[in-house]
Amino acid sequence: MDATEQATAHDQHTGARGLLFLGGMLMACHPVPAAAVTLLVTTLAMTSGQDGRGCLLVAAAVLTGQLSVGWCNDAVDARRDRATGRFDKPVVSGAVDAATVRAAAFVALGLSVPLSLACGPLAGTVHLAGVGAAWAYNLGMKATALSWLPYAVGFAALPGFVALGLPGRPWPAWWVLTSGALLGVGAHLGNVLPDIASDLATGVRGWPQRLGPARVRLLLPVPLVAASAVLTFGRPGPADAAGLAALTVTALTAAVGTAAGGRRVRVPFITSIVVAGIDVTMLVWQGATIT
Repeated sequence: MDATEQATAHDQHTGARGLLFLGGMLMACHPVPAAAVTLLVTTLAMTSGQDGRGCLLVAAAVLTGQLSVGWCNDAVDARRDRATGRFDKPVVSGAVDAATVRAAAFVALGLSVPLSLACGPLAGTVHLAGVGAAWAYNLGMKATALSWLPYAVGFAALPGFVALGLPGRPWPAWWVLTSGALLGVGAHLGNVLPDIASDLATGVRGWPQRLGPARVRLLLPVPLVAASAVLTFGRPGPADAAGLAALTVTALTAAVGTAAGGRRVRVPFITSIVVAGIDVTMLVWQGATIT
């Protein structure tokens, strides 16, 4: 092989390694929930009266916060993932190393702070409290009986962040916060369900692990349907046909997710994201205010 061929082979190898690294970093941030949460919260901001600049700030703050949480999770869990043979995780597969993912988590967190506070001091503090709750989960609360609490706080903080960033800094309605917290509990159950066996093998005994997979699968629809019920019946005025229809769709979606969860373990978590989308759509369709 001459010098030119060697250089070409080196460049191809370098390019392949670069693509592998970028793909690994993308997967390590948990792209599906990060994108879904960012999209839903930005949509809520747009329909709640935020101007263009405010919506961009909300999107940037939420995205960087979600990236920090996802990267933090994979960096912290790297040792347990190796122990359980999770080669679908980029750190375990060797696409990226834990130190790089950890550094990226701190960079994203550092960016999220000024972006959040740019939406207003109180709004930014509420959002950062939610991000902090997610970090607390990653760093140890996931192994306690209160593992549901960071999810409840984190999801409730998102509509609070949007509302407090509006002109006049209005406090979000109780029924919006309650619905967000219930969605968070449902997301927690759905997210943990596929990994309960491996979690128990590595000493993680959070709330779902203590319940066991069978009980978690049966319990999962409860907070999801309850979240939609709170949105339907908690807001001022009588429940309308659109709200009742959305509640019915939510119940059916949650039931299907539970039934399918026995064969496809990731379906219940996707179900929680779909229900969150239905709830945001219901708010937009009804023109309901979040304050």
